[in-house]
Amino acid sequence: MTIIGKISISDDGEGNIDGIYLPNCNLPFRECRECSAIKEAARQIDEFLTGKRITFDLPLKIEGTEFQKSVWDELCKIPYGKTASYHEIAKRIGRPNAYRAVGNACGANKLPIVIPCHRVVSSKDIGGFLGGFLGGLALKKKLLSIEGIEI
Repeated sequence: MTIIGKISISDDGEGNIDGIYLPNCNLPFRECRECSAIKEAARQIDEFLTGKRITFDLPLKIEGTEFQKSVWDELCKIPYGKTASYHEIAKRIGRPNAYRAVGNACGANKLPIVIPCHRVVSSKDIGGFLGGFLGGLALKKKLLSIEGIEI
């Protein structure tokens, strides 16, 4: 249990984290087991949620299309305590008109918090609204608040 509720973590059976499931997300059916990678991921996520960690050092298994991977890689470059818009991310990956696809890639992120899709907001020129988040907007606001960002 964390300060944001129960988070479930899964691994690929080879010591790589392949899923982080937020409190209000549907969990896939998986064998229930604990391994050192899951314990370490839980520790690091708890440290992040309590303001004691700003980056993660975990073995990850990231599966997705090349486009999704390029978006997720760019999300990891958004500094702690900062946000970027969907449009900014699209421009950074060389696809300036693909901001909706960037939003879809954020929604397909199986490693939220570690790959910080919560740091992506709607274009600042239209008010910097939160945009979406697979964990819900209240949780997105909470994660941003932990990082000192008030929207």
